[in-house]
Amino acid sequence: MDNAMPILLVPGLVSSPRIFAPVVPALWRCGPVTVANHVRDDNMGAIARRILAEAPPRFALAGHSMGGYIAFEIMRQAPERVARLALINTQARADTPEATTRRRSQIARAQAGEYRAILDELFPGFVHPSRRGNAELHQLVYDMGDDIGAEAFVRQQTAIMSRPDSRPALAWIKCPTLVVSGDEDNTIPNKLSVEMADGIHGAKLTILSHCGHLPQVEQPEATADALVEWMGS
Repeated sequence: MDNAMPILLVPGLVSSPRIFAPVVPALWRCGPVTVANHVRDDNMGAIARRILAEAPPRFALAGHSMGGYIAFEIMRQAPERVARLALINTQARADTPEATTRRRSQIARAQAGEYRAILDELFPGFVHPSRRGNAELHQLVYDMGDDIGAEAFVRQQTAIMSRPDSRPALAWIKCPTLVVSGDEDNTIPNKLSVEMADGIHGAKLTILSHCGHLPQVEQPEATADALVEWMGS
């Protein structure tokens, strides 16, 4: 295990440090843990530059969903600083025209005061179908939404829409890489995790059972186990 290897966690869209809270204690035993602030800029290049300016000289990098898009940008800007890479419920592809149209609509609605309604609409796609009635997880999404706020949500969606296709860069990733997904991720299907794992030399793919898009809170023990093993690989 990399004793005292700093670990940098990057949350997803409308996600705050709360999303990683269930797995931090296990990771903290592997090295100092930081959760990146990814809400201050509206393009991937600037988000990654600011995170890198605040990050340790060399670190293990774990990105969840949008955080995975940011992780790819960090890999483009400073691959030598990333000792390990974990890609959690994310994808390497650029935005589809359909997704961009949906994001533009959500931006307009968030600016018109419908931010909480958007969170309600996103929630069913965030969790395994069996958890759609889970009030605790629904409240977590509200709480994280409050942490982020509507203005930062708009910046995040703007950055996500303009992200590049990272598939050509997969072959250049040389550090130990873990790819995690849920068996029923209805936001980013796990076939896109398979695609990433196939494209990265030596990557390990872990698909968690009975899990949706938020493995840190849906399957915290299994997620922590996978990340601890990654830190020791």
